[in-house]
Amino acid sequence: MEPLDLDNWTTQLRKGLLELCIVNLLAGGEMYGYDLVKQLGRVKGLVVTEGTIYPLLSRLRKSGVLATRLEESASGPARRYYALTPAGARLRSLMNTHWRELVGGMSELQEKGGREHG
Repeated sequence: MEPLDLDNWTTQLRKGLLELCIVNLLAGGEMYGYDLVKQLGRVKGLVVTEGTIYPLLSRLRKSGVLATRLEESASGPARRYYALTPAGARLRSLMNTHWRELVGGMSELQEKGGREHG
């Protein structure tokens, strides 16, 4: 049996959390793509790069979770702003409910160590 590859495990965990982080950030209003990257980069342990975020934003847009608009910029190319759609807001609510349930369950497992207390 091969030992668990911790780097691979943390990478997979981060990928799943990124979507939740993005929809939660956008619940406060639309954001420019690079601002999302900067905000997400502040989450300890998340390790976010533009190469990770932009394909994810594109996929979320194509699936109807996000809407985008372009705004001309005096300092360079047009900026793409991202916002939650109504479907994205509903998805965010469901994702947060599921996240809270997972965190609660994990907390119980961590406290009990898998033992039942009677």
